[in-house]
Amino acid sequence: MVNRYTALKIRKAHRYLGLFLGIQFLMWTISGLYFSWTDIDEIHGDHFKNLEYKPKSFSNLISPSKLKTSEEIHTIELRDIAKVPYYWVNKKSLYNAHDGSVKKGITKKEALCIANNRMKNNLEVASVAQITEVGKHHEYREKLLPAYVISYKADENIKAYVSVNDGKFQTVRHRSWRWFDFLWMTHTMDYEGRDDFNTTILRTFSLLGLVTVLSGFLLWYTSSPSVRRLIKKKHK
Repeated sequence: MVNRYTALKIRKAHRYLGLFLGIQFLMWTISGLYFSWTDIDEIHGDHFKNLEYKPKSFSNLISPSKLKTSEEIHTIELRDIAKVPYYWVNKKSLYNAHDGSVKKGITKKEALCIANNRMKNNLEVASVAQITEVGKHHEYREKLLPAYVISYKADENIKAYVSVNDGKFQTVRHRSWRWFDFLWMTHTMDYEGRDDFNTTILRTFSLLGLVTVLSGFLLWYTSSPSVRRLIKKKHK
């Protein structure tokens, strides 16, 4: 059995570790509760989307081999941009799928048409703007830029994003998603970009959390009357 001085040291270490880690433990608990009690489809904004939307079918498309491109085609996707078919080739160029002409990005009107197809028709558009850069904490981070942001008149501050270069409907952001994103940052402890789950600070706090729990078990062992009685019986 450890002596009284050692027991006091363990108690003090456990107390200060708990105090130091307490706020982060609280944030982990709050964020974990929020994650477990929210519907991930709702966080993704599915209740604002037109989930019955189906891409338009097209005919009389030219062969991709006839496109006037200076490089081989590695990837190709068909885009419906304001009811006109386009090929998105090698993730960098748009070609009209009827005549093969090159398109240098979409217009605001076309972006609004794309968003109208993908969002519910009871939403009223407040504004359409273009963004060319975002910070590490922006809600549109790590997606194709430039992009149009379509804002809607709603208490949830709904925004839809359509990328300019390829005319793709990218994502929906709203108030609940932003709360989720903030709590996700506190959960991963990635205060620079929010999405890295392997940060040094997270690993450090996880190890310190383990030490705190183990010190609690050790504290119980050193201070438990039952343990003392058992040890005395063994030494008789």
